[in-house]
Amino acid sequence: PQKHPLVKSLLDAVGVSVEVKEDLLNAVTGVSGSGPAYVFQFIEALSDGGVRAGLPRNVATMLAAQTVKGAAEMVLKTGTHPGQLKDQVTSPGGTTIAGVEALEKGGFRATTISAVTAATKRSMQLGGASDEEIANKYGL
Repeated sequence: PQKHPLVKSLLDAVGVSVEVKEDLLNAVTGVSGSGPAYVFQFIEALSDGGVRAGLPRNVATMLAAQTVKGAAEMVLKTGTHPGQLKDQVTSPGGTTIAGVEALEKGGFRATTISAVTAATKRSMQLGGASDEEIANKYGL
């Protein structure tokens, strides 16, 4: 049973809410509070890649944004792990695996994980936690 049904119904009216333990709120900030900026950067980078490959900026940006939207909808609607969805659209020796390899060489996942943990840590610092406490309690 929901502890706070009124709060949940209010939040769900403008988006999706999840209930987490209070000590995880900083991690929520690292993922969903700061996450839109990471996604905007990814869309911008996809668009830049399209422009580099010869597409007009407006076309590249529209395609990049629609690609992110469609991929996000697939994750949400299917409940399938994103790695499995990636594998389903990645042909052996094809274009997608070549691009995935380039992302891995550039440290895409490690950098994204670092961004989330940096934002989480900063949220803790803004909440008054010391660097020692953050390191000892959360390993960040």
